[in-house]
Amino acid sequence: MQIEVLKSKLHCVTVTEANLNYMGSITIDEDLMDAAGLIAGERVYVVNNNNGERFDTYVIRGERGSGCICLNGAAARKVQVGDTVIIMSYALMDFEEAKNFTPQVVFPDKNSNKIL
Repeated sequence: MQIEVLKSKLHCVTVTEANLNYMGSITIDEDLMDAAGLIAGERVYVVNNNNGERFDTYVIRGERGSGCICLNGAAARKVQVGDTVIIMSYALMDFEEAKNFTPQVVFPDKNSNKIL
């Protein structure tokens, strides 16, 4: 049996941009992607702590060291610059493997999105 478990989490990052005129996705600083074990094209779930919106999209690599968290396309309507969001990805694993798996959870600086 396989189950879906939390693989990666960027906890409480700040939205730096919202670009409605871009084809969907979320642009994430490459430093944050590396720290959380995320890759370009990976499906992620986004939870907006400011308004309760929850949606999924895919990752685009952002400029390393920029602190960029940019919602693109339709997702840009679900956030405001300055909102705090949680970005999560999940993975399918065998039940026994999942019991011992530890997700990569990152708690960046709330003001700069830099890794502490």
